[in-house]
Amino acid sequence: MKRISILLADDHAVLRAGLRALLAAEHDLEVVGEAANGREAVELALQLRPDVVVMDLAMPEMSGLEATRRITAELPNTRVLALTMHAEEQYLLELLQAGGSGYVLKRSADTELMEAIRAVSRGEAFLYPGAVKMLLSEYSRDGAGGTRRHTRHELSEREEEVLKLTAEGYSNHEIADRLAISPKTVDTYRQRIMEKLDLHHRAELVHYALDRGLLRAGV
Repeated sequence: MKRISILLADDHAVLRAGLRALLAAEHDLEVVGEAANGREAVELALQLRPDVVVMDLAMPEMSGLEATRRITAELPNTRVLALTMHAEEQYLLELLQAGGSGYVLKRSADTELMEAIRAVSRGEAFLYPGAVKMLLSEYSRDGAGGTRRHTRHELSEREEEVLKLTAEGYSNHEIADRLAISPKTVDTYRQRIMEKLDLHHRAELVHYALDRGLLRAGV
C-alpha cells in the first residue's frame, strides 16, 4: 500500500515534532518534510509534491491562506488541510476559496487529524463539527450567494442529495448509509456531479451547494 505523503507547515517546532510523532504511528501515513513559515511551505511543496500539506493558517513571511493559494494553483493533486488554534469563521470561506480541502482545530488534532488527512487525500472535503454552520453564516454575511460561479446544470434528485451531504462534510460511507447505497455508488454519483458542473476539487462542491441554496443553517 502506498503511504500518504505529508508536509507539515507550522512555525512552532515543538508542535511539528508532536504531529510528526503522532503520524509516525500510522502505517499508511508518512511525513516527508517540515516547513517553519508559509514561504518555505510553498517551496517544499513544489519540491516534494506531497499528497497532503497540513498548514497552519497563521505563519510568518507568508500566511497559510496565501501559501494555500500558491500550492493549489501549482499542484492540483496536492490537498491542503488547515490546522488552526481557534474556530475562525472569517477564514473558513477564504480557505475553501483558496483551494483548501479541510479544516482541523489544533485541540482536536490527536483525534481528528489522521481521519482528516485520509479524507482529503481521497479528494473529500473535511470540515470539523459546526464548520458548515459557520460557513453559512460567513457566506451569507458577505452576500456571496448573489453571484453564481457556475453555469446552471440540472442534477437529478439523488445527485443533489449526494452533493448536499458531501458539502456538509459526510464521508462516502456515511452518505452510503444514509441513502442505502454502496460507497462505490456514492463515488460514481460524485464524479458524475463534478463532470456536469466542471468542478475539479471537492471543496468546490461546497461553493456550488451554497450558490444553489442546498445548505441550510439547520444542518
